[in-house]
Amino acid sequence: MRPFNQSLVVYIIWVLLIGGAGFFAIHEQHWESLFVTVLTFGLTFAPLLFQRFYHVKIPVFFTSAIIVFTYLTLFLGEIGNFYERLWWWDVLMHGGAAIGFGLIGFIIILMLFRGNKYAAPPIALAWFAFCYAMTIGVLWEIFEFGMDEIFGLNMQKSGLADTMYDLIVNTLGAFIGSAAGFFYLKGRWFGGLANLISQFVDSNHDLFDEDK
Repeated sequence: MRPFNQSLVVYIIWVLLIGGAGFFAIHEQHWESLFVTVLTFGLTFAPLLFQRFYHVKIPVFFTSAIIVFTYLTLFLGEIGNFYERLWWWDVLMHGGAAIGFGLIGFIIILMLFRGNKYAAPPIALAWFAFCYAMTIGVLWEIFEFGMDEIFGLNMQKSGLADTMYDLIVNTLGAFIGSAAGFFYLKGRWFGGLANLISQFVDSNHDLFDEDK
Protein backbone atom coordinates (compact mmCIF):
# COMPACT_ATOMS: atom_id res chain seq x y z
CA MET A 1 0.00 0.00 0.00
CA ARG A 2 1.40 3.40 -0.96
CA PRO A 3 1.97 6.02 1.77
CA PHE A 4 -0.97 8.40 2.02
CA ASN A 5 -2.84 6.06 -0.36
CA GLN A 6 -2.55 8.47 -3.28
CA SER A 7 -2.65 8.01 -7.04
CA LEU A 8 0.48 7.47 -9.10
CA VAL A 9 0.27 10.96 -10.64
CA VAL A 10 0.70 12.50 -7.16
CA TYR A 11 3.93 10.59 -6.59
CA ILE A 12 5.18 11.66 -10.00
CA ILE A 13 4.51 15.30 -9.11
CA TRP A 14 6.34 14.93 -5.79
CA VAL A 15 9.36 13.45 -7.60
CA LEU A 16 9.32 16.29 -10.16
CA LEU A 17 9.17 18.92 -7.42
CA ILE A 18 11.99 17.34 -5.42
CA GLY A 19 14.08 17.09 -8.59
CA GLY A 20 13.23 20.70 -9.49
CA ALA A 21 14.23 21.91 -6.03
CA GLY A 22 17.59 20.17 -6.34
CA PHE A 23 18.14 21.59 -9.82
CA PHE A 24 17.40 25.18 -8.80
CA ALA A 25 19.45 24.91 -5.60
CA ILE A 26 22.55 23.10 -6.86
CA HIS A 27 22.79 23.76 -10.59
CA GLU A 28 21.05 27.08 -11.20
CA GLN A 29 21.22 28.59 -7.70
CA HIS A 30 18.01 30.40 -8.57
CA TRP A 31 16.62 31.01 -5.09
CA GLU A 32 13.29 32.53 -6.15
CA SER A 33 12.44 29.47 -8.23
CA LEU A 34 13.64 27.25 -5.39
CA PHE A 35 11.31 29.05 -2.98
CA VAL A 36 8.30 28.61 -5.28
CA THR A 37 9.16 24.94 -5.81
CA VAL A 38 9.48 24.25 -2.08
CA LEU A 39 6.27 26.20 -1.42
CA THR A 40 4.44 24.16 -4.06
CA PHE A 41 5.75 20.93 -2.58
CA GLY A 42 4.60 21.96 0.89
CA LEU A 43 1.13 22.97 -0.28
CA THR A 44 0.59 19.59 -1.95
CA PHE A 45 0.43 18.08 1.54
CA ALA A 46 -2.30 20.49 2.68
CA PRO A 47 -5.29 18.25 1.77
CA LEU A 48 -3.57 15.23 3.31
CA LEU A 49 -2.90 17.07 6.58
CA PHE A 50 -6.43 18.50 6.57
CA GLN A 51 -8.07 15.09 6.46
CA ARG A 52 -5.69 13.72 9.07
CA PHE A 53 -6.21 16.51 11.63
CA TYR A 54 -9.93 17.06 11.02
CA HIS A 55 -10.82 13.40 10.50
CA VAL A 56 -12.42 14.06 7.14
CA LYS A 57 -11.99 11.38 4.50
CA ILE A 58 -11.20 13.02 1.19
CA PRO A 59 -11.52 10.64 -1.79
CA VAL A 60 -8.27 9.98 -3.63
CA PHE A 61 -9.56 11.71 -6.75
CA PHE A 62 -10.24 14.90 -4.77
CA THR A 63 -6.79 15.03 -3.18
CA SER A 64 -5.14 14.16 -6.49
CA ALA A 65 -7.05 16.93 -8.27
CA ILE A 66 -6.04 19.48 -5.62
CA ILE A 67 -2.37 18.46 -5.77
CA VAL A 68 -2.30 18.48 -9.57
CA PHE A 69 -3.98 21.90 -9.62
CA THR A 70 -1.42 23.27 -7.15
CA TYR A 71 1.40 21.98 -9.36
CA LEU A 72 -0.12 23.41 -12.54
CA THR A 73 -0.81 26.80 -10.95
CA LEU A 74 2.37 27.50 -9.02
CA PHE A 75 5.12 25.41 -10.60
CA LEU A 76 4.16 25.34 -14.27
CA GLY A 77 2.26 28.63 -14.14
CA GLU A 78 4.94 30.70 -12.39
CA ILE A 79 8.25 28.90 -12.96
CA GLY A 80 7.31 27.40 -16.31
CA ASN A 81 5.82 30.76 -17.28
CA PHE A 82 2.76 29.06 -18.71
CA TYR A 83 0.62 32.11 -17.93
CA GLU A 84 2.66 34.09 -20.46
CA ARG A 85 3.31 31.31 -22.98
CA LEU A 86 -0.26 29.98 -23.18
CA TRP A 87 -3.08 32.52 -23.32
CA TRP A 88 -5.65 29.97 -22.18
CA TRP A 89 -3.70 28.79 -19.11
CA ASP A 90 -5.11 31.50 -16.83
CA VAL A 91 -8.64 30.72 -18.06
CA LEU A 92 -8.13 27.01 -17.38
CA MET A 93 -6.80 27.59 -13.87
CA HIS A 94 -9.48 30.08 -12.83
CA GLY A 95 -12.27 28.02 -14.35
CA GLY A 96 -11.06 24.80 -12.75
CA ALA A 97 -10.68 26.47 -9.36
CA ALA A 98 -14.18 27.97 -9.55
CA ILE A 99 -15.73 24.58 -10.37
CA GLY A 100 -13.84 23.04 -7.48
CA PHE A 101 -14.91 25.71 -5.01
CA GLY A 102 -18.48 25.38 -6.23
CA LEU A 103 -18.38 21.69 -5.34
CA ILE A 104 -16.71 22.42 -2.00
CA GLY A 105 -19.30 25.08 -1.17
CA PHE A 106 -22.11 22.64 -1.89
CA ILE A 107 -20.50 19.93 0.24
CA ILE A 108 -20.10 22.39 3.13
CA ILE A 109 -23.75 23.46 3.13
CA LEU A 110 -24.92 19.86 2.78
CA MET A 111 -22.70 18.96 5.71
CA LEU A 112 -24.27 21.73 7.80
CA PHE A 113 -27.69 20.23 7.07
CA ARG A 114 -26.31 16.82 8.11
CA GLY A 115 -27.10 15.43 4.69
CA ASN A 116 -30.80 16.31 4.87
CA LYS A 117 -31.63 16.90 1.22
CA TYR A 118 -35.06 18.25 2.15
CA ALA A 119 -33.93 20.90 4.66
CA ALA A 120 -33.91 23.51 1.90
CA PRO A 121 -34.83 23.60 -1.80
CA PRO A 122 -32.05 22.30 -4.07
CA ILE A 123 -31.86 25.67 -5.79
CA ALA A 124 -31.13 27.35 -2.43
CA LEU A 125 -28.26 24.98 -1.67
CA ALA A 126 -26.89 25.45 -5.18
CA TRP A 127 -27.12 29.24 -4.74
CA PHE A 128 -25.05 29.06 -1.55
CA ALA A 129 -22.42 26.99 -3.38
CA PHE A 130 -22.36 29.52 -6.22
CA CYS A 131 -21.92 32.45 -3.80
CA TYR A 132 -19.17 30.60 -1.94
CA ALA A 133 -17.18 30.02 -5.13
CA MET A 134 -17.71 33.60 -6.28
CA THR A 135 -16.54 34.96 -2.91
CA ILE A 136 -13.31 32.96 -3.11
CA GLY A 137 -12.75 34.26 -6.64
CA VAL A 138 -13.28 37.88 -5.60
CA LEU A 139 -10.98 37.52 -2.59
CA TRP A 140 -8.28 36.14 -4.87
CA GLU A 141 -8.58 39.13 -7.21
CA ILE A 142 -8.28 41.45 -4.19
CA PHE A 143 -5.17 39.51 -3.16
CA GLU A 144 -3.67 39.94 -6.65
CA PHE A 145 -4.41 43.67 -6.58
CA GLY A 146 -2.85 44.01 -3.12
CA MET A 147 0.31 42.15 -4.12
CA ASP A 148 0.70 44.32 -7.21
CA GLU A 149 0.15 47.56 -5.31
CA ILE A 150 2.20 46.75 -2.22
CA PHE A 151 5.07 44.67 -3.63
CA GLY A 152 5.12 45.90 -7.20
CA LEU A 153 4.33 42.52 -8.73
CA ASN A 154 2.39 41.89 -11.92
CA MET A 155 -0.16 39.29 -10.87
CA GLN A 156 -2.98 41.15 -12.61
CA LYS A 157 -1.07 41.16 -15.91
CA SER A 158 -3.22 43.56 -17.97
CA GLY A 159 -4.88 45.17 -14.94
CA LEU A 160 -8.63 45.75 -15.03
CA ALA A 161 -9.18 43.67 -18.17
CA ASP A 162 -7.42 40.68 -16.61
CA THR A 163 -9.47 41.04 -13.43
CA MET A 164 -12.77 41.20 -15.30
CA TYR A 165 -11.94 38.22 -17.51
CA ASP A 166 -10.97 36.26 -14.40
CA LEU A 167 -14.26 37.14 -12.71
CA ILE A 168 -16.26 36.15 -15.79
CA VAL A 169 -14.49 32.78 -15.97
CA ASN A 170 -14.96 32.39 -12.22
CA THR A 171 -18.69 33.03 -12.62
CA LEU A 172 -19.02 30.34 -15.27
CA GLY A 173 -16.99 27.86 -13.22
CA ALA A 174 -18.98 28.60 -10.06
CA PHE A 175 -22.20 28.03 -11.99
CA ILE A 176 -21.01 24.65 -13.25
CA GLY A 177 -19.89 23.53 -9.80
CA SER A 178 -23.09 24.63 -8.08
CA ALA A 179 -25.21 23.15 -10.88
CA ALA A 180 -23.53 19.80 -10.21
CA GLY A 181 -24.77 20.05 -6.61
CA PHE A 182 -28.27 20.88 -7.79
CA PHE A 183 -28.39 17.84 -10.07
CA TYR A 184 -26.90 15.69 -7.33
CA LEU A 185 -29.93 16.50 -5.16
CA LYS A 186 -32.17 15.79 -8.11
CA GLY A 187 -30.52 12.40 -8.57
CA ARG A 188 -29.30 13.20 -12.05
CA TRP A 189 -25.92 12.93 -13.72
CA PHE A 190 -24.08 16.16 -14.56
CA GLY A 191 -20.84 15.53 -16.41
CA GLY A 192 -19.57 13.23 -13.67
CA LEU A 193 -19.32 16.11 -11.17
CA ALA A 194 -22.38 15.01 -9.20
CA ASN A 195 -20.70 11.63 -8.80
CA LEU A 196 -17.74 13.35 -7.12
CA ILE A 197 -20.10 14.76 -4.49
CA SER A 198 -21.57 11.30 -4.01
CA GLN A 199 -18.07 9.88 -3.46
CA PHE A 200 -17.34 12.43 -0.74
CA VAL A 201 -20.67 11.80 1.01
CA ASP A 202 -20.19 8.03 0.86
CA SER A 203 -16.72 8.40 2.40
CA ASN A 204 -17.99 10.52 5.31
CA HIS A 205 -21.29 9.02 6.44
CA ASP A 206 -20.78 10.31 10.00
CA LEU A 207 -20.63 13.92 8.78
CA PHE A 208 -23.86 13.63 6.79
CA ASP A 209 -25.88 11.43 9.14
CA GLU A 210 -29.06 13.28 10.20
CA ASP A 211 -29.38 11.19 13.37
CA LYS A 212 -26.07 12.35 14.84
